[in-house]
Amino acid sequence: MYKIYGIKNCDTMKKAMTWLDEHDIAYQFHDYKKSGVDEKLLRQWAEEHGWESLVNRKGTTWRKLTESERDNIDKESAIKLMLANSSLIRRPVLDIGPFVRIGFDSDEYHELFI
Repeated sequence: MYKIYGIKNCDTMKKAMTWLDEHDIAYQFHDYKKSGVDEKLLRQWAEEHGWESLVNRKGTTWRKLTESERDNIDKESAIKLMLANSSLIRRPVLDIGPFVRIGFDSDEYHELFI
């Protein structure tokens, strides 16, 4: 079964889960807010996709960081910040087994599953 990671009330998460539901694709939802995120898994995603692609720079959590935190971010500080503030992790992260996809794009989901 596929696993999708994110935050339940995120609009992008809702779009991704609706797409999966409409296409009868079974998945398990992991809510960062309720269950946190595993550091080893986060590092694995950062290795596969680059830490830069994991950081959600569009949300209010990013804007609430100090200017120094935003300007001096690197892999280690990004991982620490994402572990402390799960809203900083771009959503959704879809684990389909041999690899993960970050973000939601209906065309990409269609290519993966249809």
